[in-house]
Amino acid sequence: MKKQIKSLLCGLCAAALALGCTGCGGSAGPEVPAKVTDIMVWTYYNGDQLESFTSLVNQFNETVGAQKGIKVSTESQGSVNDLETSVMDSAEGKVGAAAMPNIFSAYADTAYALDQMGMVVDLAPCLTEEEKAQFVEGYLSEGGFGEDDSIKIFPVAKSTELLFLNDTDWQAFADAAGVRYEDLTTVEGVVETAERYYEWSGGRAMFGRDAMANYMLVGAQQLGDTIFAVKDGRMTVNFERDVARRLWDNYYVPFVRGWFAATGRFRSDDIKTGNVLAYVGSSSSATYFPSRVMLSDTESHSIALKVLPAPHFADGEKFAVQQGAGMAVAKTTDAEEAASVVFLKWLTQPENNIAFAVGSGYLPVTHAANEMDAIRSSGLILTGNMENILTQAVDTVNSSEMYTPRAFEGGTKARDTLTYSMSDLAEADRATVVARIAAGESAADAEAEFMTDEYFEAWYQSLCDALRQYEG
Repeated sequence: MKKQIKSLLCGLCAAALALGCTGCGGSAGPEVPAKVTDIMVWTYYNGDQLESFTSLVNQFNETVGAQKGIKVSTESQGSVNDLETSVMDSAEGKVGAAAMPNIFSAYADTAYALDQMGMVVDLAPCLTEEEKAQFVEGYLSEGGFGEDDSIKIFPVAKSTELLFLNDTDWQAFADAAGVRYEDLTTVEGVVETAERYYEWSGGRAMFGRDAMANYMLVGAQQLGDTIFAVKDGRMTVNFERDVARRLWDNYYVPFVRGWFAATGRFRSDDIKTGNVLAYVGSSSSATYFPSRVMLSDTESHSIALKVLPAPHFADGEKFAVQQGAGMAVAKTTDAEEAASVVFLKWLTQPENNIAFAVGSGYLPVTHAANEMDAIRSSGLILTGNMENILTQAVDTVNSSEMYTPRAFEGGTKARDTLTYSMSDLAEADRATVVARIAAGESAADAEAEFMTDEYFEAWYQSLCDALRQYEG
């Protein structure tokens, strides 16, 4: 009954917005609504992504918004973490916090926390079954938090992971060592190739990775394990030792040996400084891939980008990460909530969603738009790099089982624990190895204590203990 009432309210409010209030009789041109509903949208977009989104907001305001009496404003809050902090500060009414926005970019954990506070609108009643069927499977259910048919996060743009390669410098290595792109299709192949590059280059790392939690979570899925098993908002840790060991052997070990690296804030920074040759990261990060490698203040050279599928475990199932924040609507007035829905529906119309994808590197969220033929025929200019990025990303979505962990209380902190547990240890231990080698030890002796079963076991038990504090 409650959902029926909500659905009726959505319909009535949308109808009111569509009709607006008529102006003076006999006036030429479209009638201008007497009352304008102002909507504020907060995002974490920056650079090309922000420019693309702002352009669409302006287009909406000049067309549908002007007709229906809706004016959308948008602000970037900086990074994802900055946005989450700003939204939570507003929700909690902290001194100095800005007013709560009507719409805000949100990952599942943030939206879940706000939903527990009763501050997020369930958008399911505002969508018909036909409208829901237009979205790629899993994009709507990601924001359901285990409740039947609820939609607390509206999908507007998604991404997955790809492998980005400095193809210019790769070619010199490939010609000399006889390696191929195909060697990078598996996680194990990347490790083997990175070892060869280390030897060929005289001790330089080949590979880096953004979003270590994705490596852990999706890698575990490929190997038949779900680290965060969530039911009804409650999480149980399910991290099998043999799966953890595979993850360890294919990241920690090559990192400590110098085959992998992470120096800059993001791995695209490491590409720019020549610290790595390739990295796995979000498809939307491709807009930050550098055009030149800056080896020093006086030495640099231009590079070309090669985009490949993200490597998977050789004997694993074909899972790929599903990521990219959707939009949550804050509970305000019926008119503002209905106006927010009008804007979000407009934003995900194929032509508008494709425009955002082409400008940002994100993926469209509907079946109609998530096809390269539709993107190519949109009339929008596709650079060679963007076409390659979107082609690989669309193919990944259409050929893989997409995975994202379900939301649960403490999910963000649990994910952070996964993010830093292995990577921080690897960086610290690599620094120790480098110092020992500089002091005269052989590489084998310098790294020996870190390569034992006992050392792995201590890390594994420590991580499991840390994760269990977030169990429901």
